[in-house]
Amino acid sequence: MRNIQELAQQKESKILVIGDLMIDEYLWGDCERISPEAPVQIVDIKKESILLGGAGNVISNLVAFGVDVGVLSVVGDDEVGLLVKNMISKQGAKAFLVEQKGRKTSRKTRLMASNSQVVRYDKESKNDISPISVKALFERFQEKINHYDVVLISDYNKGVLTKELLNKVISYSNQIGKKVLVDPKGSDFSKYSGAYLLTPNKKEAELATGFKIQSDLDLKEALAKLQKTANLGVSVITLSENGIAILDKDEVTIKPTVAREVYDVTGAGDTVLASLGFALSLGCDIFKATEFANLAAGVVVGKIGSATASLDEIEDYQATLHKSSIELHIKSFEQIEKTVKRLRNQGKSVVFTNGCFDILHKGHVSYLNTAKSFGDILILGLNSDKSVKRLKGKDRPINTQDDRAYILSALECVDYVVIFDEDTPYELIKLVQPDILVKGADYEGKEVVGSDIAKQTKLVTFVDGKSTTKTIEKIKKAK
Repeated sequence: MRNIQELAQQKESKILVIGDLMIDEYLWGDCERISPEAPVQIVDIKKESILLGGAGNVISNLVAFGVDVGVLSVVGDDEVGLLVKNMISKQGAKAFLVEQKGRKTSRKTRLMASNSQVVRYDKESKNDISPISVKALFERFQEKINHYDVVLISDYNKGVLTKELLNKVISYSNQIGKKVLVDPKGSDFSKYSGAYLLTPNKKEAELATGFKIQSDLDLKEALAKLQKTANLGVSVITLSENGIAILDKDEVTIKPTVAREVYDVTGAGDTVLASLGFALSLGCDIFKATEFANLAAGVVVGKIGSATASLDEIEDYQATLHKSSIELHIKSFEQIEKTVKRLRNQGKSVVFTNGCFDILHKGHVSYLNTAKSFGDILILGLNSDKSVKRLKGKDRPINTQDDRAYILSALECVDYVVIFDEDTPYELIKLVQPDILVKGADYEGKEVVGSDIAKQTKLVTFVDGKSTTKTIEKIKKAK
């Protein structure tokens, strides 16, 4: 993953997306009674959500990676088509759309009552776009393609991606050396002939090949059949929680999935297509690209709804894969900076405190619990062993910084622990920019390091008779 980050800094990725575009509308409400007119629910609408659907989630994923995204499609000359164009631009992509008179741009409306879908109704044209639109769209493709590195095709079988258009786009892309990646639909994959790769899931691959994939041999045969049918550069099948299978030079390689927790698989296929395209546009080979796609998918399935993953999230996620749940809460300076940035974007308030916390006792826990109550996230700056020795003497600390960090990270009230080497946490506080800075009540009337940075400083009273020094003295007396 570090290579992807470095490559992205050295080279701007430019990707052209071609596909079916639509509006996904959600009407959210409550249902408390039945209509007197008919035995149906009456839903009292409370709010409305409008999202860019179809290829829109591929676009969102690419924008999250920082890609220069261009979008080609055909929409109707209607209000929905105008809304689609505006939403693409709002996301930060460039819209190169062709309007077809009389065509209905797809709008899918879902009526939601108490978070359950009651009904969905669609307004759309599903017939193939006109020959004039095919000609106009391909001409626009020829005008724009030289600016882009890779072409992604997101097929929702809504009539935009006709066999004629696909043939023209793929053939021309191959002539000028541009890879084409396709998220396919239907059972006839021959219409994608000449693409670099397709991203069917297991069920889609079974439908296209006509037989069940129940063994490694079946998988290899399915990959081989797909490669032959669509004349692919590389044959790929996504295997959900089992990862991604690749057939390259008659050898099957399965890149295993890396998801820690799965909450929602919505949009994971879009993330895989976007991730593969992004990595390949940076010059990665197919194996490195699938590793990256697995990581990205691992991030998005840990979120609710169609989601995206940033490069920082993916890098952090990769770093956590071989750590325990407690170790995940211990961050470096670099990691906490990225974490705080995401927390800010989520509207979270950040609380910061610091200390040695050498021998953890009730006073410490009470203090930290109170500190956490002032905001959403508590970040604890922990003095390193070197720092503690300078402050407390050569016999301290009793417990190493790793042990202290691990124990503190296990506390429910502590979200993140960051170890610092300096005598004060000023540089760390500058990095975190906390909303609330917390120190003990013994700082009353004294200058609190970092109070000039935090929005607010709060002092917390310690539990009487509880201190590390007293605990050490008690142990010495017992000897």
